[in-house]
Amino acid sequence: MPSPIEDYAIIADCRSTALVAKDGSIDWLCLPRFDSDACFAALLGSREHGRWQIAPAGCVRRVGRRYRESTLILETEYETEEGSVTLVDLMPISGQGTDVARIVVGNRGRVPMRMELIIRFGYGAIVPWVRAIDGGIEAIGGPDVLRLVTPVATHGEGLTTVARFSVSQGERIPFVLTWAPSHLPDPGHVDAEQALAESEAGWREWSARCQVQGPYRPIVERSLITLKALTYEPTGGIVAAATTSLPEELGGVRNWDYRICWLRDATFTLYSLMSAGFSTEAREWRDWLLRAVAGDPSQIQIMYGIAGERRLPELTLDWLPGYEGSRPVRVGNAASRQLQLDVYGEVMDALHLSRRVGLAHDEASWALQRTLMEYLETIWNEPDEGIWEVRGPRRHFTHSKVMAWVAMDRAVKAIEQFGREGPLDRWRALRDQIHESVCRHGYDEELGSFVQSYGSKELDASMLQVPLVGFLPQEDPRVRGTVAAVEKHLLREGFVDRYQTRSGVDGLPPGEGTFLPCSFWLADNYVLQGRREEARALFERLVGLANDVGLLSEEYDRGSHRLLGNFPQAFSHVSLVNTALNLSRPEGPAQDRQKL
Repeated sequence: MPSPIEDYAIIADCRSTALVAKDGSIDWLCLPRFDSDACFAALLGSREHGRWQIAPAGCVRRVGRRYRESTLILETEYETEEGSVTLVDLMPISGQGTDVARIVVGNRGRVPMRMELIIRFGYGAIVPWVRAIDGGIEAIGGPDVLRLVTPVATHGEGLTTVARFSVSQGERIPFVLTWAPSHLPDPGHVDAEQALAESEAGWREWSARCQVQGPYRPIVERSLITLKALTYEPTGGIVAAATTSLPEELGGVRNWDYRICWLRDATFTLYSLMSAGFSTEAREWRDWLLRAVAGDPSQIQIMYGIAGERRLPELTLDWLPGYEGSRPVRVGNAASRQLQLDVYGEVMDALHLSRRVGLAHDEASWALQRTLMEYLETIWNEPDEGIWEVRGPRRHFTHSKVMAWVAMDRAVKAIEQFGREGPLDRWRALRDQIHESVCRHGYDEELGSFVQSYGSKELDASMLQVPLVGFLPQEDPRVRGTVAAVEKHLLREGFVDRYQTRSGVDGLPPGEGTFLPCSFWLADNYVLQGRREEARALFERLVGLANDVGLLSEEYDRGSHRLLGNFPQAFSHVSLVNTALNLSRPEGPAQDRQKL
C-alpha cells in the first residue's frame, strides 16, 4: 500500500518530479517529463508497480525530515537502535540529464541498510530487461532505459534489485539513477556530491530573489519553491500538480490527471510570481500562454500540455488498483474539450497584468487578444461547463459570465490605459451588457447572494471571486451578502466547500474533500472587508494543514484529517502566496485588483 498523501515530499529538477515517502520510498517518478509514463507508480496501488526504497533494515525509532533551507533538497533522518543515518534526496538542477541522486550519510553508530529497486515502465505495466553493468544495473523497457550506479553491490531477488549494506559515522554512500532513451549510447551520470553542492547553490540563489518579508516568508518561500518545482523549464509551462488520479474522496471516482497546464491558473500564478519578485518565471509563463492559445479562437482550450499540446485524450489504466482503491486511474483529461468561458477572462486578465508590471509585448500578442475578444462577443451568452468542469449538462454559470466581463473590461483598459487599437465603444457597451446580465440573473434577492448559475438557488464559492477580480467593490451589499451566504451555507468546520456535491449537480456521484483555494478566497474577502484578524485566523488554519515539509494537496478531508487530491497542488500554493501577500502588505493582490 502507498503511504498517506501527506507523508510525501517532492524533489524536482524543473523537468520532472519524484515523490518521496517518509519511509524512504520513491513511489512516483515520471521521466523525463512530468507527463511521461511513470516508471515508479506505487502511489497508485501496489508497490510492486514500481518504487525505489532506501531505509534502515532494522527497527526505526524516530523519523524526522526537512528541506535544506531555501532549497528542494530533502533530508530524512532515521534514528535506530544501532545509530542514526540521514538520507539526502535530490534531482540535480545542473546539467542536461535526468537523474535522481540519493546519498546515505552516517551520523552515529553503524546502521544496517537495505535498498529495493522495482522498475516498471508504463505505469507499472512493463517489466524491463535488467542486466549488470560496471558499477550498477541497467533496465530497458521499450524506448526507456534507467541505469543505477552505486559503489554498493546489488543483486536480483525475483523481479527486484536489492542491496544490503551498512553505513558508519562519517560515511557517505551515493546512489544515482539516470534516465536515457534506450536507443542512444549511455550519456553517463552525475557525480552525486557535486550535484548536491551545485543544486544547493542554485536553489539558494533562486530563492534569494524572493521579496516577501515578515512572519509568513518561510511558508511563502516554500510555496514559491514548489511552484518552481512544477515549472517545465524548457517551455515555462506550470503543471497543476505532480500526479494523476490521487482521489478527491478515498475510494471515489473523482480522480483526474493534473500534470497539465490550466489557463485558469494564469492570473493567480502571475500575481504570486510577480508580487514576490520572480519576473523571469512570470515572463516565461506569459510567453507559454501566448504560444498555447495562438490559433483559431474557436479552438481555445481550458488546458494544454506542458509544451502547449492540445490533444490530451483521457484514458483509464485498468491494471492499476488506484490509490487506496480509488478507481479509475486516468491519464489525460477529457475536460480539455469543454467550453469554459471564464478562460477568456483569465487570459485577458493575465496579459493585462503583464502590461501593468512592464513585461514587454508585441503587436502580435495584441492581435491575438483582439481575435479572442471578437470571438467571445459571439459566445459569451452561451451555457458552458464552468470553473468546476462539470460533467453534466451545460449551464449559464455566473462565474463564467463574471469572467467574460473581466475579459471585456481588460480589453477596454488595454485601449484606455495602454493605447491599443480596438472597437472601444462596442466593447464598453458589451462590458456593461454582461455586467447587467450577471446582476440581473446571477443574483438572488431572496438569498441576498450571487448564485452558482442563472436562476438557481445553489451557492458557489466561486462567487467569492466577484470582488477579487474587480467586478464589484467589496463594500457593495451584494458582495457582503454573498460572503455572508458562503459563511452560512458553505463554511463547514472552519473550511469552505466549493458547492454542495449532491448527486446530479456536477454529473458525478456526491462526495469530495474541501477544495482548499476556496477557503483562501474567503480569507481574501475578509481582508477586503477589513476583517483582518478573521482573515489571519483562517489563513493560519489553512497553513496548518500543510504537511511537515510545507506541502499542500488540492483538498482536505475534515473527517479523517487527511490531505486529498493531486499533490502537491499549484493552485493551493498560489492561493496561499496571494493571501499571505494580502495580509502582509498594505496593497496585496486583492486590493490591487479592486483598483484596476
